[in-house]
Amino acid sequence: MLGTFLLFSSNCVLLHAAKGKRMIYPTNYEEKIGFDEIRGILRDKCRCNLGRERVEALSAMTEYSDVERKLRELREFRMLINSEESPEMDYFCDVREAVARLRLEGTFMDEEELSDLNRSLSTVDNIAKAFMTAEDDNSADDNGFSSYADEEYSPRYPALFEMAKDILSFPLILRRIDKTIDKYGNMKDEASPLLGEIRRTRAKVENSISKTLSTILRTAQKDGLVDKDVSPTMRDGRLMIPVVPGLKRKINGIVHDESATGKTVFIEPTEVVEANNKIRELQAEEKRETIRILKDIATEIRPHIKDILNSYELMADTDLLIAKTSLAELTGAIEPTIVNSPMIDFRQARHPLLLLAFAKTENTTRRVVPLDIELKEGQRILIISGPNAGGKSVCLKTVGLLQYMVQCGLPIPVSEASTVGIFQNIMIDIGDEQSIDEDLSTYSSHLTNMKYMIRHATPKTLLLIDEFGSGTEPKIGGAIAEAVLRQLWAKGVYGVITTHYHNLKHFAEEHEGVMNCAMLYDRHEMKALFQLAIGRPGSSFAIEIARKIGLPEQVIKDASELVGSEYIQSDKYLQDIVRDKRYWEGKRQTIRQREKALEEKIERYEQKTESLEASKREILQKAREEAEQLISEANRTIENTIREIREAQADKEATIKVRKALKDKELKLKGEGIHSSKANKLRNRETTKKKESLEGDSLADAIKKAMLGGKRKSTGVRMVIDNRKQGFKQDLDVRGMRGDEAVLSVTHFIDDAIVVGMQRIRILHGTGEGILRNLIRDYLSTIPNVTAFKDEDVRMGGAGITVVDIE
Repeated sequence: MLGTFLLFSSNCVLLHAAKGKRMIYPTNYEEKIGFDEIRGILRDKCRCNLGRERVEALSAMTEYSDVERKLRELREFRMLINSEESPEMDYFCDVREAVARLRLEGTFMDEEELSDLNRSLSTVDNIAKAFMTAEDDNSADDNGFSSYADEEYSPRYPALFEMAKDILSFPLILRRIDKTIDKYGNMKDEASPLLGEIRRTRAKVENSISKTLSTILRTAQKDGLVDKDVSPTMRDGRLMIPVVPGLKRKINGIVHDESATGKTVFIEPTEVVEANNKIRELQAEEKRETIRILKDIATEIRPHIKDILNSYELMADTDLLIAKTSLAELTGAIEPTIVNSPMIDFRQARHPLLLLAFAKTENTTRRVVPLDIELKEGQRILIISGPNAGGKSVCLKTVGLLQYMVQCGLPIPVSEASTVGIFQNIMIDIGDEQSIDEDLSTYSSHLTNMKYMIRHATPKTLLLIDEFGSGTEPKIGGAIAEAVLRQLWAKGVYGVITTHYHNLKHFAEEHEGVMNCAMLYDRHEMKALFQLAIGRPGSSFAIEIARKIGLPEQVIKDASELVGSEYIQSDKYLQDIVRDKRYWEGKRQTIRQREKALEEKIERYEQKTESLEASKREILQKAREEAEQLISEANRTIENTIREIREAQADKEATIKVRKALKDKELKLKGEGIHSSKANKLRNRETTKKKESLEGDSLADAIKKAMLGGKRKSTGVRMVIDNRKQGFKQDLDVRGMRGDEAVLSVTHFIDDAIVVGMQRIRILHGTGEGILRNLIRDYLSTIPNVTAFKDEDVRMGGAGITVVDIE
């Protein structure tokens, strides 16, 4: 809260804030740097008066915590609206006045105001819920509300959470309004039983009146008393018939009104007078019931007025955040890093108003040249020199505007590498402050400003002085400027000062913390580059510019002689220094770019190395899993082998031997592993051999050979299975075979189908006398893995094909 206002002079207002003193000098500081235009943009981007009031109240803050909090709120808000949790914010409306009016007993809000209240409170509720989103979405309860009262509650957007944590919701009020007011702002028939009955009765009476009038009107039209295109008209809430004045006595009724021209009178027929009177009575009853309902709702709202008005504070803050976000999108602005000390480190800073102005023009060659400028301990004051129209004033205004915007909690168009500090005082001296009323010349006005700055400057003050010392005779002007600068330097201020005076450039070279800077100028192209070079003074290029403009050479020669060769030579040296600095700056930039490219390559190589290591681990893990899978498949194959042995009526001892031999091979597979390079070579050689030796076998036989043929045969088993999967056909044709041949083929076919995982197969045996079909089906009934078999559909072969389902 701002306290008292102390007027020090006609040009300054000193504001005492609750947490400290803040001084913005002069009173029209915002106008001088263009912040009034920024404020106008923000105002236009607000959705309602709530946000516009916040915009008007914007002012520079001097507490680090306040500035950091406002920028953090904006940063989190921009993250929120670009996320899936972005709330619906469709309706912003300022109904504070109508709500506040309810403090008086007997007052109420009309239907439209209630509708606005309903929709705006719903918007506030949506905003509050989004602002209080938990870091872990699972922390929400069954009703969708997070338990943020819990000490372990962790909000996803801490700054926004602090804005919304004390905001209440009003579900009962919202439900009551929903039951009473429709989406168009009209009271529903269901708002009360009496209101519904009144409206139904009124509708019946109005329908009766309409029918009666239609009958009367048709008769009058038939008798030629009324034109064919005339229809009943509503006048003063009553339905009437428009008639020519000369025929008004032809229709029984009451003349209520006439048109402005006097060419039409409006008659209420006698037959509908009573009905219209009934309508009037019903309208009065409806109004009384409507007011009664509205008063009931007002009674429900009245205890919550303070909380409702408080909830609109959140809407106001959100409206301002929306405006700030729009400004950021328009200018490519960000929320820079803030530190709790007076300093500036702008990287790639651009003047926001220039950005917007250039964006509106069709001239694509015009662009804002980014500015790098730094004020810090050891480099507190920058003395900027250079030619007129070279960008000195724009540089100064950019610093003044961006610093002020940051301390107002606004985003600024700079790069992410920028860092901004906090100043207690910001003072500017720029432009013509000539005052006729106070008998002040331009120079006198500048001196008045200098006096004020010397008096009130502190180590936490930012000074912005344009054309320091100008406005009077150069020698004395330069001397006074240097003396003032000495005083300001001794006070430890920070500042950006533009000048043409050589003595100020020499001052910078001789005093610690003061740096010469140059606005670069292309001497060959004779055009300003609008780039700031810190560390060297700039040249005014007066002689070169005069020559380019076309002044006679004799004039230029005379001027050079008058000023003296020493001055001209000094200026030339400055130009050479700037030229050399540009050259070496370019070299340094090239080296930086190459270093950056090299670092990026190294980073990519490191990432690739990590990726290869990860892939290696993944391959090894996959290999282990495949080995386990092969062993599992081998076990199933072993069981099938034993089943075949049993079916072949082998003795128990032989079965035990086979099981033991296969178990030994399984243990060897598990114990020996599959990861060494030697194992890979062996696997490749053995795969080739087994591929040749296993061809022609049944799948069960092939797997037996692969499992019992020696060490490390898991790959051979896998190859057999994979080959069979690729070549496996769902149909087996045994037509023309002998019975034993057909059963053997079916046996191998069933085994293959089980191993490759086929769940349905078909056996083509033909119809004939059914002998082969019965023989095959008798065999199928003895196989445990066969769950069912049946004839194929008659359209696809019928009884000549057996369809087999396999488990």
